[in-house]
Amino acid sequence: MPAMPVSDDDLTMLRNRTLDEIAVGDSASVERTLTREDIQVFAALSGDVNPQHIDAEFAAASRFNGVIAHGMWGGALISALLGTRLPGPGTIYRSQSLRFLAPVRIGDRLRVGVTVTARDAATGRVTLACSCTNQHGETVIDGEAEVLAPTERIERPRTVLPEIRLDVGGRDGVARLLAHVRALQPVRVAVVHPCDASSLSAALDARRAGLIEPVLVAPQVRLEAVAAEAGLDLAGIAIVDVAHSHAAAARAVELAAGGEVEALMKGSLHTDELMAAVVASAGGLRTKRRVSHCFVLQTPHYPRPFIVTDAAINLAPTLEQKADIVRNAIDLAHVIGVAEPRVAILAAVETVSPLMPATLDAAALCKMADRGQIAGGVLDGPLAFDNAVSPAAARTKGIVSPVAGQADILVVPDLESGNMLAKQLMYMGEAASAGIVMGAKVPVVLTSRADSHEARIASCAIALLLAHHYREAPP
Repeated sequence: MPAMPVSDDDLTMLRNRTLDEIAVGDSASVERTLTREDIQVFAALSGDVNPQHIDAEFAAASRFNGVIAHGMWGGALISALLGTRLPGPGTIYRSQSLRFLAPVRIGDRLRVGVTVTARDAATGRVTLACSCTNQHGETVIDGEAEVLAPTERIERPRTVLPEIRLDVGGRDGVARLLAHVRALQPVRVAVVHPCDASSLSAALDARRAGLIEPVLVAPQVRLEAVAAEAGLDLAGIAIVDVAHSHAAAARAVELAAGGEVEALMKGSLHTDELMAAVVASAGGLRTKRRVSHCFVLQTPHYPRPFIVTDAAINLAPTLEQKADIVRNAIDLAHVIGVAEPRVAILAAVETVSPLMPATLDAAALCKMADRGQIAGGVLDGPLAFDNAVSPAAARTKGIVSPVAGQADILVVPDLESGNMLAKQLMYMGEAASAGIVMGAKVPVVLTSRADSHEARIASCAIALLLAHHYREAPP
């Protein structure tokens, strides 16, 4: 008998297979991607704080060259499959053997499978071969389970588990990001008019962090005065002397278009001033895409980093412009390691209404994705914010979707709603943030004067990732 198919109903209901319904050859499987949070939660529950699993510095010097999962994390996935799918609720474990054949690393996607190899009708015992296989087809765990199969049919709604939140404050996200890019060589970045202490010090700190080689494009006399007042050392830093902020933006774009720098970073000039130079037809940085801004956010109130777009550039985007906003965000998600991002198109409600243009645009964007006009992610919408990020809220509304409750990208209807959402998350949701402009030939670090030092450093780290990616796949 083939593997049990997964239907939408399987997402909301638990059903078992009784002894009489089970035959040799029956199988079931699930897939799961290992995250750092999985390891931390397992360590907290089990008490196994072996540094091989939770101390990145220690693990890097071990024979595994990095953090690996607890072996029994994979065993727990097998147990979950037996208890929820085959045989399912009512199953009683009798024994389990396991062989751990290869390490499981953060980001590995496991296919966990069980197959019935023997069935004893007299005793109710069922034997199942068990395996965990990674994305490369390598078996990392195998073994055998013996269970007592249920004899009565059980069907119950799935329980929505409480969310487990780690990393209060979300501040270790910057450290993780810096560790992720540590192996990359810094790139030359034109820092446009960094004529205040915060923007100038951020550029110098990013240099010390090994992220960028700054080229300061600004009036040199004013730049040196700011450095002297703030006690900053400009020795060894390239400076391109220009008359004023408009000239700084234009000259920085020239440097990028000529290949002399691989990214731009906003200093103390206004966003409109810099972006006008970036998108100018004569500047040489435009692509076929509409430029858009992405906030990459991490909050302790959500289990993974996510993107909010567009909250800084496109005031009231049209449907066509929203399509590019989505494409840009998907591209960014790919670069930061999300292979198939879940994209929630936000509106005030989750139903399509002719009276609410945002819901019509959401429906149209999803249909464009169905037709292959937007690729690389899974889209759903319209979704209200709660349905996009809360599995419990989505279930209460009866929404069955691969995106609802677990979005990686939140696409807002307009700049005003996006800006308010992002800043609420930062100031009231304890979110760490980074900001980057997509859609141009080079990444543009677009930070606010009010942004924290951590946000500026994180933004430079993402620009570094993008710049290296663009070397192989120019936008």
